[in-house]
Amino acid sequence: MTDHPLRNTPAMDAFWMPFTANRQFKAAPRLLVSAEGMHYTADDGRKILDGSAGLWCVNAGHGRRGIAAAVERQLATLDFAPTFQMGHPIAFEFAERLAEIAPGGPDQRLDRVFFTNSGSESVDTALKIALAYQRAIGQGTRTRLVGRERGYHGVGFGGLSVGGIVSNRRVFPQLNGTDHLRHTHDPARNAFVKGQPEHGAELAEDLERLVALHGAETIAACIVEPVAGSTGVLIPPKGYLERLREICTKHGILLIFDEVISGFGRLGAPFATDFFGVVPDLVTSAKGLTNGTVPMGAVFASRAVHDALMQGPDGIELFHGYTYSGHPIACAAGLATLDIYREEGLLTRVADIADDWAAAIHDLRGRKGVIDIRTIGLVAGVELAPRPDAPGKRAYDVFVDCFERGLLTRVTGDIIALSPPLIIERGQIAEIVDILGGAIDRVA
Repeated sequence: MTDHPLRNTPAMDAFWMPFTANRQFKAAPRLLVSAEGMHYTADDGRKILDGSAGLWCVNAGHGRRGIAAAVERQLATLDFAPTFQMGHPIAFEFAERLAEIAPGGPDQRLDRVFFTNSGSESVDTALKIALAYQRAIGQGTRTRLVGRERGYHGVGFGGLSVGGIVSNRRVFPQLNGTDHLRHTHDPARNAFVKGQPEHGAELAEDLERLVALHGAETIAACIVEPVAGSTGVLIPPKGYLERLREICTKHGILLIFDEVISGFGRLGAPFATDFFGVVPDLVTSAKGLTNGTVPMGAVFASRAVHDALMQGPDGIELFHGYTYSGHPIACAAGLATLDIYREEGLLTRVADIADDWAAAIHDLRGRKGVIDIRTIGLVAGVELAPRPDAPGKRAYDVFVDCFERGLLTRVTGDIIALSPPLIIERGQIAEIVDILGGAIDRVA
């Protein structure tokens, strides 16, 4: 390990850290104190190249002055206003701006926006909307929700139940009436693929199997990540999403795409919905919505779903929402973020660098311990062979080694996941590969 100057470490006992090995971290903390552009600064003064866009969220890079200024102005003008039976103009303005770039484009009309505060809340909101929709159209027996193995849909009880990462589920009870498709990860047939694998579209037929088992009249919705991120970058096989759409339409099941990670330019299109050309009924988003500056999420609903709930006598159509839904500060951050995306062409920029990204990352093939590499858009998963006595330890050691040498990555199991800000330059891609490759060699 590289030696670094001693620094003053804050007291750490009180903060119970999320998704962290707390005791391990606090024994050897990794602290970030500032950020600008493509880099963090660690508490010892080192520059850390951000290879993960923070936590898949800082799409436009760090320290964007326009977002900070917009938040400051809004905070001085209107710090908070309720959206229960009240409103404030900036929430409506932000929703209209989002509607202009809604998943699927204007013809698909997924342009009704429900604001939340996180990806987890967006997922639970979408699931509740799906249940409410089925009831509104006279299909109240449809209460079952279908997710997928190895899916991540946040940590609410709804998202936990349709999610499929075992460690996230093991301790907690799940909602009754959930079921799961098989995951699509098939390294025996699809290892080291750039983009969508050729094999696996037939796995979508699992939904037909669940229809046969439970009856279509019991299933409200099926939710999947177009590209599964948190489980290690699992890319849908060619034809898989198309087939899911066909089966859902055939049986009256709503299709939900969880685009908390894949939304806002990550694949080289505004949303994965646009990239793959498959249009669901609901889309969840968060993360890149405000460039990670202020917590916020949003659900895009089709007009068909929205309008079904706008029938009947006057009154509250959906008994759901959050104190901070459409918070004015978050909306200000979101509007400024959309301005940056538009002015710098960031929602489509990745289309110009995706091939260079894939070629560079796949140069890691052949390094000791690398058993698979998956790339699409500006995302990559580098899978390492687990140590027989300690699954996950090899990738964790690579993650720590990278940080010590100036690169932030994500680690999930024995997979290193990469998703840098969309402003990355080709030289920085080469730097990521150089640091990561060296770490793999040292740790192996």
